[in-house]
Amino acid sequence: MAGGVVATGGGTHHEGKITLFVIVTCIVAAMGGLLFGYDLGITGGVTSMDQFLLKFFPNVYIQMKDQSGVHHHSQYCKFDNPLLTLFTSSLYLAALVASFFASSITRIMGRKISMFIGGIFFLVGSLLDAFAVNVAMLIIGRLLLGFGVGFCNQSVPLYLSEMAPPKIRGALNIGFQLMITIGILIANLINYKLAKIKNGWRFSLGIGAVPAIILCLGAIFLDDTPNSMIERGKQEKARKMLQRIRGIDNVDEEFQELVNASEEAKKVDNAWKNIIEAKYRPQLVFCSLIPFFQQFTGINVIMFYAPVLFQTLGFGSNASLMSAVITGGVNVVATIISIFSVDKFGRRILFLEGGIQMLLCQIAVGAMIAKEFGVSGVGSFSKGEVNLLLFFICAYVASFAWSWGPLGWLVPSEICSLEIRSAGQAINVSVNMLFTFIIGQVFLMMLCHLKFGLFFFFGGFVVIMTIFIAFFLPETKNVPIEEMNSVWRSHWFWARFIPQDMVNSHAHLQDL
Repeated sequence: MAGGVVATGGGTHHEGKITLFVIVTCIVAAMGGLLFGYDLGITGGVTSMDQFLLKFFPNVYIQMKDQSGVHHHSQYCKFDNPLLTLFTSSLYLAALVASFFASSITRIMGRKISMFIGGIFFLVGSLLDAFAVNVAMLIIGRLLLGFGVGFCNQSVPLYLSEMAPPKIRGALNIGFQLMITIGILIANLINYKLAKIKNGWRFSLGIGAVPAIILCLGAIFLDDTPNSMIERGKQEKARKMLQRIRGIDNVDEEFQELVNASEEAKKVDNAWKNIIEAKYRPQLVFCSLIPFFQQFTGINVIMFYAPVLFQTLGFGSNASLMSAVITGGVNVVATIISIFSVDKFGRRILFLEGGIQMLLCQIAVGAMIAKEFGVSGVGSFSKGEVNLLLFFICAYVASFAWSWGPLGWLVPSEICSLEIRSAGQAINVSVNMLFTFIIGQVFLMMLCHLKFGLFFFFGGFVVIMTIFIAFFLPETKNVPIEEMNSVWRSHWFWARFIPQDMVNSHAHLQDL
């Protein structure tokens, strides 16, 4: 296919084992994904709970329950309320701001410190929301949660990519996305169980403190990555850590590569200034466009508004929460499939297959809603139609979960050389959070105005992003992250930006 390259042998092969230590370490670090996932899953369920709406958003409750037609006449517009969407999306605006602070802290103080700070923010935010007595208190809690998400999303993918051996880097990095999906599923199950309990929403929001505590404790006992230690002048400690995570004593060659990369990074005065230079053009483009495209797949329409969406489409309150649990389960299983396939089949094929499957499912869902609800928004699904709709939504979630979901975090975290790595990841997180905020803030309004066309709107973006990947993303599986410039130098388009002296002579690449 046009524009692809493969690494024959995946670049330089360093000796080393897949040790239990590195597996356990990466699993503990990936727990940072639980925070993000739990929030994604819990928010949509809470905003569809009667008691929560009555306390904080009574107008939405009246509009939702009214059957007279006085307050609404369209299923599409039942939940359209700017303050309600601000409750959901304010977290992502805070995460955007936090990612820039997290970038400097991650570079100067290490990856594990950033994870710990993220856990503390999330812990305080969860408790504040659980005990909220007014909307202002809710929003402040959400902002603190956002700072927690921003720090974790900045540091965890970097930590995983730097700790993991190249041949299983994809699988271990996707552990972050797996924890996100597990967090979503746990949140959906909790919402389902607590929906009818008095003040159940308080428990739903407060339980977010649990994964935050787990992450804080884990971060205390984790060791930092060799890359980070070298970057901060702890070379002997870094060598011992590299020996421990590789399970062998002879790590001289790989250690020297890390030291050389660090020395090159020290020549860079400002990572933010450097990343806009022409020689880093591919990294800047992918760190910006991949998170942008990830949000315009439309996945957040499903994930943090799943109960609201299902209820809007005529599912009962309990049925909507149960449907969200089902899609959450599909999300977890499909992410596990990605873990076992990403280092075997590569990043490109998962991106492309996922894009095609998402597009077909979006067309099917949009067509079904158009047929039943039309432009008026008046109608209902039969039991058979509900099951078919749920099937297509699950197929859509599955395709995202083994493609754009995990790869949206994996690829940006592995393509940047050390001197621009923290800046590249900050761009990835901030763009992701910015457009998550925008989608979260305008989704219910878009549903009200675009109606069934909303699914075709996101489908159009899926077409664009799939074509973009097909032509411009080279294959990066099994390539050591310090040798990634060889991949760009061998690409039909990006080669024009990469000077020959940036290319590691040990990389063995061939054009497709």
